[in-house]
Formats: sequence, C-alpha cells, structure tokens
Amino acid sequence: MSVMKSLLLLLPLVWSLVTQRGGSSRLHRGTGNSSVHTVAPDLDLARVVRRVERRFLSLTIDASLAEEEKFMYLLSSRKVRTLARGLSPAFLRFGGTRQDFMEFTPAQRAGGAGSAVPGSCEDLLPPAAEKALKSQWARQRLLLMKEDLQRRYRRVHFTESTVELLHSFSNCSGFHLIFGLNALLRRRDNSWDASNARSLLSYCESRRLRMSWELGNEPNSYEKKAGIRVDGRQLGLDFTRLRHLLWESQFYRDTACLYGPDVGQPRDHRVDLLTGFLQTGADAVDAVTWHHYYVNGRDTSLEDFLDPEVLDSLQWKIREVLQTASRARKPVWLGETSSAYGGGAPGLSDTFAAGFMWMDKLGLAARSGLDVVMRQVLIGSGSYHLIDDDLNPLPDYWLSLLYKRLVGPEVLSVRGLDSGESRRVRVYLHCARRPSYRAGAVTLLGLNLRAHLSRIQLPPPLCSSTVQAFVLQPGEAALHSRQVKLNGGVLKMVDDQTLPELKGRVLPPAEQLLLPAFSLGYFVFAEAAAPACL
Repeated sequence: MSVMKSLLLLLPLVWSLVTQRGGSSRLHRGTGNSSVHTVAPDLDLARVVRRVERRFLSLTIDASLAEEEKFMYLLSSRKVRTLARGLSPAFLRFGGTRQDFMEFTPAQRAGGAGSAVPGSCEDLLPPAAEKALKSQWARQRLLLMKEDLQRRYRRVHFTESTVELLHSFSNCSGFHLIFGLNALLRRRDNSWDASNARSLLSYCESRRLRMSWELGNEPNSYEKKAGIRVDGRQLGLDFTRLRHLLWESQFYRDTACLYGPDVGQPRDHRVDLLTGFLQTGADAVDAVTWHHYYVNGRDTSLEDFLDPEVLDSLQWKIREVLQTASRARKPVWLGETSSAYGGGAPGLSDTFAAGFMWMDKLGLAARSGLDVVMRQVLIGSGSYHLIDDDLNPLPDYWLSLLYKRLVGPEVLSVRGLDSGESRRVRVYLHCARRPSYRAGAVTLLGLNLRAHLSRIQLPPPLCSSTVQAFVLQPGEAALHSRQVKLNGGVLKMVDDQTLPELKGRVLPPAEQLLLPAFSLGYFVFAEAAAPACL
C-alpha cells in the first residue's frame, strides 16, 4: 500500500477531530499536534501585481451536446438556468472536437419546418420533456464515448434551433456566447472554405444575435481525427479571412470579437504551430487561446490529483505559451481546460478530489498572466462537467460559485511556499469581490493537500481583521464524494430556481488560520484595509 493511500485511510479520523473539537475557533488556532504543519507565506497587501478580466472564470459547452439537436433543449431547463446564472458574468464557449464536423444547415433547406425561436427567458422546458431528455442523454453519452475512443466522427448538421437555444441560454444567464466554427471545411489548396460560415453569419446578423467567434478546435490534432494537416501559417491566414468576414458585416464589425487558435498545450509541433499562427494571424484575434489538462483521464489516479508536482506543471506551460505569444501583445486565455483530457477521469473529475486542481488552476493562472480560464464543461459529455447528467451541481460547481461571489479581479503577491512540505499548502490572494465587500477587503484562497491539519501564519494587517471562513470538505465518500460540505453542512439547491444561502463562519482576529486535512477554503478579511484594494 502506498504512503498516499495509507494517509487517505486516516482521513475520516482527522475530520472527526476537526469537527468535534472547538467549533469555529478551531479554524484559527493550533492544537499542539506535531503533525500540524505551519506555513508563513509572504503576503504583499500594498500593490496589485495584475488584474484579470472580470469574467475570468468562464465556461464551455461541448459541441457534442448538439450532435443530436434535441439535447440542446436541456439548456432551457429551469434548474440549469438557475445554476448558470449563479456563475455570471462569464464567457460561454461552444466548441470542442465535434465543432470541426458540424455544418450549419437551415431547417427549410434540410426539409424541416423552420427554426423554433425561443421566446422569453421564462420560456422553459416542461418537466416531462426534461425527464425524457435526461433519460435519452444517458444512452447518447455512451455513443459519444465510443466515437471518442475510435476517433471516428460523423458529420453533424445543425439548424437555427441550436444557434437560437445557445444564444437564448447565454443571454438569459448573463454570459457572452463565443461560437466555434468548423475549420476542417477546406478547399483544394488547403485554405479554409468560408462559405458555410458566411451562411451562419448571415443568419445570425439577420436575427441580431450578439456573439463572438472562434475557428477550429485544437488544430494540432487535425491529422489524427481527420487526416488533414494545417500548419500555423495557413491557420493564421484562415483567421484573417474570418476577420474580414466580420468586418464586412455592419452588425459584427463593431460588436464581435475573434479568439484563437485553441491549440493544445505546448508539446513539440504545437509550439511551432502557435508560432506560425502568430506570424500571419496575430492581428486577426482579440486574444490568443490554448488548452490545458494535467493528466490522461484513462490512466490517472487520486495521487495525481493531489500531487504538487502535477499542479506545478501548469506554471511551466503558462510561461512557455506567454513567451511564445509575447510578440502578439494580446491577452492570453485558457480557452478550454479541466483536470484530465479524454473526457475526464470518472470517479475523480466529477468528485471533490477535482477541486484541488480546479482551485489551484484558478489561483495559478490569475497570478501567472492569463486573463480568462474557460472550464470544460458546464453541462454535457465527459466526467469533468459542473452539472451532472441528472442536472445536479457537482463539487466543482460550488467551488466556482464561491469564487464568483468572493474573489475580485485584482491579484496580490504571495511568496515563500515553493519548497518542501509547504508546497502541499497552497495559498493565493486577491482583493475581495466588490460590491459584495467594501474597499480594502481581501480574499485568501487556501488548499491543504496534506492528510493533517495545516496552519497559515498571517501578517499583522490580516491578523487584526475578523474573518469570514468558507471551508469546503467532502461528503461521506471522502475525496471520491460527489457532495461537498460548506462549514460542515452539505450544499444543495433549495429547489430548481433557488440556490442556497452561502454563509461564511465569522471568526475572531487571530495570528493563524487552520485548514483541515484535504480541504479547500476561502477566507475573506473584510477589515484588512489593504492599500492595494482601497
């Protein structure tokens, strides 16, 4: 039995010690236990090191949801709409592998009766229809998984309904839609065939649908999934062509942005592809996008999800991309990201264990220079979704909801936790979200990857402030739980249109915070009066 597995067996005992002794003050003060590790991060409250986009935490919907267009109506579920609004404001990217096999086919041309245009934001899916779609979606997911394993993708024709449902969902949820176009429609000279995109743009303009655009998904994998190779130079020319189409539109000329090239994380040919793209396409895009996953979902383990070396690997990937993209002088986004590629790791990516990768990615990406992080996926295929197949929120949803409510865009400096056991206690610092909190308040994000309690030493400006503590721990199934507890109470919706009240536990001023074993926490210091946040 590995050391990590032995430690995980002790986890219920550690939690019982946390919850049975001392109540709220337990989160502040040490216990005299020799297994408690103390970290003393250098927290700089005097200056903002950088600011991220206000929609920093954003979302994706995988194009696989539209492989059968009827499943797009799940976006009209009252429960899904309620959960989505909780994560606004955000960008919503519609894309993924199957976007490069999708073609816009107006309903009348396809022999249909015409587009079914949704009405108001209260025009929702009836309960009986929702139940039927959820049942059918379980079978559809198996077909999608088979296609992914075989890498055989069929051409998908979508109509106005997909576009209207996506736009209605985005608009009613407080999102800005980014629609991914098919880049595998090629001419004989291997240039992009824009005729289908022109047809879609014409329809969207006629309906005055405000949205932005992407072209293609992970062009580095085109050869594997379609037998087509597109180099970076040609890719940049294709984006320039799409930019000209937007400029030709009186509606989209001033309202739409273009993002790309959505390459995979740096590895061999992928770096060269991004370099070539920037030489011919940098001026066409409003932000440079790339994708990142830590591990392969088919052969990963719980140990990987808790390994600080695995988490630290993101930092080196970010540095490489930023260095490559520096010549473009454009914002850099994680256009698609989650824990494990290949649809996620079942039993890990959809459980409490995934929260360590997700919270650390949010903290590290904001600190390291990225402006937006787009989570794969809000709803849809795979096991890395925020909303499960029964349309219930998973642990990473609640983690994201708290982030939206507590964390502001201003990033503050944290140093001194990059060696030894301290790497397992990870800390990030932001100004608190306004107007929820007054000027000067800060929010500390803390992760404890240890099987024991950990102390965080606080500097004088923070230890004189009261604290609102939002400590997240798993439910009865430990780290494999699909439930999450906030300060000891299981989080769940009140009903399909009501999220629970998220209350922090008020702690008195103290010199230390105490993070329980294998826990995640947000700590708001409302009276910090941090100069950087005034």
